[in-house]
Amino acid sequence: MSKHHENHGSVKSYIVGFILSILLTVVPYYLVVNHSMDTHGLILVVMAIAVAQLLVQVIYFLHLTFKGEASGNTLSFIFTMVVVLILVIGTLWIMANLHTNMMPDTTMNSGF
Repeated sequence: MSKHHENHGSVKSYIVGFILSILLTVVPYYLVVNHSMDTHGLILVVMAIAVAQLLVQVIYFLHLTFKGEASGNTLSFIFTMVVVLILVIGTLWIMANLHTNMMPDTTMNSGF
């Protein structure tokens, strides 16, 4: 087997990943459509399943592990996720502060 194909998964791992992905997609859909839980609990469950879906995609399809040569790719992926998280949280923080600190514009409505 050539070195190019060593990092690819087996057919079995792709099938397992596909089945897990389908299950992790259908279960939240079923929960939401049937109103199986209260809103706050449903949001938490769907978010937890989304994280599980992310892990399944990363492990079974992107093959990011800490074994062998893939560890460099995994560290790059983690660094990218940290940077994206910082950007998203920073943006939300700035927007929340702008929303809090903005004064209502009363000059435009006073003429009517």
